[in-house]
Amino acid sequence: METFKEVTFEAAHKLPNLTENHPCGRLHGHSFRLRLTVAGGTDTKMGWVQDFAEIDKALAPWLEKLDHRYLNDIDGLENPTCENIARWLWGPLKKSLPLLSEIAVYETPECGSVYRGE
Repeated sequence: METFKEVTFEAAHKLPNLTENHPCGRLHGHSFRLRLTVAGGTDTKMGWVQDFAEIDKALAPWLEKLDHRYLNDIDGLENPTCENIARWLWGPLKKSLPLLSEIAVYETPECGSVYRGE
């Protein structure tokens, strides 16, 4: 069984490794959407894979680091692509949420990346 939690955050960034004329190389912002998926058996008593409140608690400090920030200034996100944001979140969230199976980061409603660990 899989259970997911979606949240949004607002942030600005630029992708520094692009050519000068590429629009994503300029400072711009997104309404990012983040989806965490946990996978495992359903607890027979509670009826869920994981309590959404536990997911919220694990995610809260990381949202504080991302929301309404300039992502390039965050250690480890100097090149803040969707792929790199998902990878950056994976390590600490996997420690807090052992059932974590997937992190999806959307920078627009139509574009994003999914990370399932190494």
